[in-house]
Amino acid sequence: MASTISNSLQKALNVNGSSSNAKLADLAKDTVNSEDKNARITTDFGVKVSNTDHWLTASTEDRQGPSLLEDFHGREKIHRFDHERIPERVVHARGVGAFGTFKLFESAEDVTKAGVLTDTSRTTPIFVRFSTVLGSRGSADTVRDVRGFAVKFYTEEGNWDIVGNNIPVFFIQDAMKFPDVIHAAKPEPHTEMPQAQTAHNNFWDFQYLHSEATHMFLWAMSDRGVPRSLRMIQGFGVNTFTLENAQGERHFVKFHWTPHLGVHSLVWDEALKLNGQDPDYHRRDLYDAIELGAYPKWKFGIQTLKESQQDDFDFDILDATKVWPEELVPIRYIGELELNRNVDEYFTQTEQVAFCTSHVVPGIGFSDDPLLQGRNFSYFDTQLSRLGVNWQELPINRPVCPVMNHQRDGQGRHRISKGTINYWPNRLDAVRPAQPEEGGYADYAEKVVGMKVRLKSKKFKDHFSQAQLFYNSMTPHEKAHITAALSFELDHCDDPIVFERMVERLCDIDLDLAKAVAEKIGAPTPTKAGRPNHGKKLASLSQTSKSIQPEKPTIATRRVAILIADGYDPVAYNGVFAALKAAMAVPFVFGPRKQPIFADGEDRSSGKGTQPDHHFEGMRSTMFDAVFIPGGSHIQTLKKNGRAVHWVREAFGHLKTIGASGEGVELVKMACDIPGMTFSAADSHDVVESYGVVTTGPVKADGFKDVLNMAKGAKNFMDAFTYNISLHRNYEREMDGLSEMVAF
Repeated sequence: MASTISNSLQKALNVNGSSSNAKLADLAKDTVNSEDKNARITTDFGVKVSNTDHWLTASTEDRQGPSLLEDFHGREKIHRFDHERIPERVVHARGVGAFGTFKLFESAEDVTKAGVLTDTSRTTPIFVRFSTVLGSRGSADTVRDVRGFAVKFYTEEGNWDIVGNNIPVFFIQDAMKFPDVIHAAKPEPHTEMPQAQTAHNNFWDFQYLHSEATHMFLWAMSDRGVPRSLRMIQGFGVNTFTLENAQGERHFVKFHWTPHLGVHSLVWDEALKLNGQDPDYHRRDLYDAIELGAYPKWKFGIQTLKESQQDDFDFDILDATKVWPEELVPIRYIGELELNRNVDEYFTQTEQVAFCTSHVVPGIGFSDDPLLQGRNFSYFDTQLSRLGVNWQELPINRPVCPVMNHQRDGQGRHRISKGTINYWPNRLDAVRPAQPEEGGYADYAEKVVGMKVRLKSKKFKDHFSQAQLFYNSMTPHEKAHITAALSFELDHCDDPIVFERMVERLCDIDLDLAKAVAEKIGAPTPTKAGRPNHGKKLASLSQTSKSIQPEKPTIATRRVAILIADGYDPVAYNGVFAALKAAMAVPFVFGPRKQPIFADGEDRSSGKGTQPDHHFEGMRSTMFDAVFIPGGSHIQTLKKNGRAVHWVREAFGHLKTIGASGEGVELVKMACDIPGMTFSAADSHDVVESYGVVTTGPVKADGFKDVLNMAKGAKNFMDAFTYNISLHRNYEREMDGLSEMVAF
């Protein structure tokens, strides 16, 4: 391969050091720089090309003649273009990937002998691919769906893959049902609609007929189904794996990823609008954060149980439709994942990466989880149609440790195996199996007693206890969002059998939930619960749980829009802009035009001014976490601009923090002066916080501090404004009905 290393890869190597990131060094061997001005176009067989714009023809200056098949370059160029596409993934087709590192800060040698989980001196290269599940490769990012969270560890002992999701449970218990649940969830076969949506008859018909899916569909209908950012989702291994330590003792294990930024979500109207305004919203968000140097991080945790504890719970620990409650089995955080480099090329890296649950290293193994057992076959098998039998030789998939075996040939083989031996045992005693003491993988000697039957253990038959537990554990606004999501989904089901039976199913969870949904979708109102609700709840299941949110308030990487026009207050603008940057937020400036905007009293002949990042029509409030409007005479212009007013109203409707100073308060009042809201008086320097709307009178330069103290009830404007941004949304605004009073 060409030896020219791409600029970003070389930069990464220089920063990280090739010796400290073996995977980057490995990829460098197959990376070329498409921006090299000294390079010249060649054919795939290396011949330099002098003309790549015109097919070879038999023509004169006066008359165009026929094209000639002997033009090998023209034929090769079209031939290669015709075959650029490969089959997309059946599920998880739409994805985004990034490189990073995994660092262990506490050894887990008490439960495993896996070097990646015991050697705290290592920095393990990783590749992560996030994805939606149902949509095609060209679908939108912000649909309601499960998000895939797959991690490939390039360890010294081989590749280890955790192929997880942002939801800890799944729809089915047995892999045998996987084709059915996906067929039911995908677009309906007679119309190929709807794309990347579960709001249709087939999906909800399956949910009712498979009560084991009840727990999972509640998670999917919760705020988890519409994440604010891929940097703000949890990751779960879903299945139960095993760990084996050096003493030969085995533990059951669940894997967890918890984001440093906390777990946050979009609101539904916002998600719908983003599908059209920026279908790449999540992919762009991840890419921009890494390019900015705001590297996303997750804590890595494990839940472990001794073999002797397998039967200690009222659920089966091998059931993928159940969680292991943290209150019963605490999460032990032992490491950290950081994403710090974007891909150089989407197809060869993000599209061709292949994850398998069966990729484990010594010290990590499989349980008898029936969903995992099927995934071990399926994830390996599915790569054949996409990538061919030699898919593990592709640069993104190959390990960084030595690879040697007697596998041979097949389409797309790259490796050259020199010598006369391609089998074992052989007369040269060459390429022999590794002994366990040499690092060879040895399966745990598990005693198995059973009958050959198609059967699940008794505890697998409880399909409702944890579904009720999850719903009971939601906060009022989370319950309201689940009700709204179910009402939206079932409203799109036109078969009464489907939506009426789903109301019956909801009666097995909570009667009030069933009644609320029935009213919305036009189903008969139920009068009694399908089964008693046990009333139990766990704080850890709510997205508002302190265990998954930052310990201290932060607005790092939050996008804040600042709206200005000619005549804005430069003191308020400059002070807020600088304070946001200092707090690691990302301010964006918007104006009625992208040409320079001038502050009050600024000499326009200077030709400087402030150039906005976008004009009001270029982006919408949906793409930002908060809005600020400084005072100044420009407010009279903004009040006459319908889009500027809509910016504020939409942000209010989406429960976002809004800040304004001086005359800027007038615009906010114009947009959302409704019963229950209070604002700062024009001549007052008091800070008024009302349902996440923070206002104050004219600000002075000395009102901005070097250090923010984000706290509830703060008296300083920036302290109060940034604290409210850190909360992500003001759900009281929604629960008290204020957001419904504004048209957005």
